[in-house]
Amino acid sequence: MNLRVVAMPGSEPCGGLLAERLGAARCGLESRRFPDGEIYLRLLDEVQGLNVAVVAQLRDPDPQLPGLLFVADALRELGASSVGLVAPYLPYMRQDTRFHAGEALTSRSFAKLVSNAFTWLVTMDPHLHRVASLDAIYDLRAVVVQSAESIAAWVRTEVMHPHIVGPDEESEQWVSDVAARAGCPFSVLRKHRSGDRSVELTLPNLDALRGRTPVLVDDIISSGQTMATTVRELVAMGFAAPICVGVHPVFVGAALAVLQAAGAARVVSCNTLQHPTNAIDVTIPLAEAVRTLATDLGRSP
Repeated sequence: MNLRVVAMPGSEPCGGLLAERLGAARCGLESRRFPDGEIYLRLLDEVQGLNVAVVAQLRDPDPQLPGLLFVADALRELGASSVGLVAPYLPYMRQDTRFHAGEALTSRSFAKLVSNAFTWLVTMDPHLHRVASLDAIYDLRAVVVQSAESIAAWVRTEVMHPHIVGPDEESEQWVSDVAARAGCPFSVLRKHRSGDRSVELTLPNLDALRGRTPVLVDDIISSGQTMATTVRELVAMGFAAPICVGVHPVFVGAALAVLQAAGAARVVSCNTLQHPTNAIDVTIPLAEAVRTLATDLGRSP
């Protein structure tokens, strides 16, 4: 395969897995900091005429962004045929409109930087709100990989009598897909907001949960507060202790401890970001998307 994989600092395990899934060679990357904090980067293998996939798990995007752009630029200068970004977790999707005058539209600004630096992008379940698709803000070939089958496969294997629970009405299409693949029922929470910090959660068909294990599924677990509230309410009503599943384990501060203290039976995540809760491997579908792109690029004149 006419493909090399470069793992950014901190993303070496993910890069190694993807390279293994692809049967692709890795391009070594030397990285260190100068005394003044500036980054030093050196690509250790030949990339002339090759398609290169740069793997970056961007939990902390701000300190990582300069190095990511520098590597992409260096690869182009060194003759790479194409330079793609594999970012299983895509940051800066929150600020997609101006709520107050003068606010920076950081989702669009980040998209411009990435689109100017890379030829293509592979990511998983980006947190889309008012943006219909990545094509609306990214000016490159973007492939979105779905986590539904990977999560459903884990649920089928690990959970007895599961019942999938989604965080809100907007999640129904995604949650119903997971449930259909797992062969189990689902419900979605309804949120009633009475203030900036006051949210009441209700679950419509509670009787459907009797005798089943609630599996709370969300795309991002950040503070964990909403999921923890749901866990406490279900436990208080006498249901089985819920299992919490997140696609992207951002886990800010003590989020994991908050979920455990609330009574979660187990907290698991996909390995889009490295975290001790990683139990669902999504590198196989990510690698399939990269392979398809690399094959298409190989056919291009």
